[in-house]
Amino acid sequence: MFEREIAKQVLIAIDEADAIIFVVDAMAGVTDLDSTVANILRKSKKPVFLTSNKVYNNARIADSYEFFSFGLGEVYSISAMNGSGTGDLLDALADALPDSVAEEESELPRVTIVGRPNVGKSSLTNVLIGEDRNIVTDVAGTTRDSINTRYNKFGFDFMLVDTAGVRRKNRVSEDLEFYSVMRAIRAIEHSDVCVLMIDATLGFESQDQNILNLIRKNKKGIVIVVNKWDLVEKSTNTVKEFTKKIMDKMAPFNDIPILFISVLNKQRIHNVIEKAMAVFESRAQRIPTGVLNEVMLEAIEAYAPPILKGKRVKIKYVTQLPTPTPVFAFFANLPQYIRDPYKRYLENKLRENFDFTGVPITLVFRDKG
Repeated sequence: MFEREIAKQVLIAIDEADAIIFVVDAMAGVTDLDSTVANILRKSKKPVFLTSNKVYNNARIADSYEFFSFGLGEVYSISAMNGSGTGDLLDALADALPDSVAEEESELPRVTIVGRPNVGKSSLTNVLIGEDRNIVTDVAGTTRDSINTRYNKFGFDFMLVDTAGVRRKNRVSEDLEFYSVMRAIRAIEHSDVCVLMIDATLGFESQDQNILNLIRKNKKGIVIVVNKWDLVEKSTNTVKEFTKKIMDKMAPFNDIPILFISVLNKQRIHNVIEKAMAVFESRAQRIPTGVLNEVMLEAIEAYAPPILKGKRVKIKYVTQLPTPTPVFAFFANLPQYIRDPYKRYLENKLRENFDFTGVPITLVFRDKG
């Protein structure tokens, strides 16, 4: 099963590559598998850099000559262990690579699919892009690295990132899985919007909450997707009850869109894309200072900050700071006397009047005597 899926991924990778480094073992010599790969690469018409590894010294260079029989051109003799020969390989590779694509893609929004193992992250990615780009099996933990795919359909253009499942620390049993989890966390840090997938048959568990907290800590947009909804026995209020359970666990910040889908049956799949990009737009919005003060000063007048220690707090104006994520600065005579309940009131008023669904926002309070 794995071998067939891996072979499929290799062909996809070759098709998408700008250049290919084909690594062979100078000590082992030509193998049947090497010959099979060489035949595939000759048909690909892509620049191939045939690289003979484990060439630790000049005496070993002769061992690399037999790889010329593949008909792939020059053989680069290197030692990955001590780095010899890698400079020439990198120079040749750099000359073969285009320099515009990476810059273009780096400017695109990044939507990262995260969640526990085996909730359907790779399956969702495959369905959205319309091909089996990522390996999918019933075995949890198949995805080991974060996989980036450009999605450019139906008027949307962004980078879609599939990640390894994130387990609790005490369940990470091997080094490979540890680094897979670390790469998933790094993908969250570099994303604009995170799609948190949960398993409808298991509900919103503590590890889902941990992942959500990580997303919120990094101030990323959030969409929660409940997968395998087709497997849940339903009644009239099932969606409402399931949603309430999730929102209760997320409180106090539960202004997050929740979608119910079935990747297997392809139900409501494209709603995920539409909602993720809507959250991205909300996260990037700028509220004019005039509009912001008109709305928020009225809310403050209707419910002023409570008097503390005989001191009356007066909030004089508010502005959105020029930051990558939404940050609102409130200027007051005694900002240190503004307590958390009132801060939540102000945040709720911001959310009532401006669309920040799925977007963590930050309130800061500054002295303006």
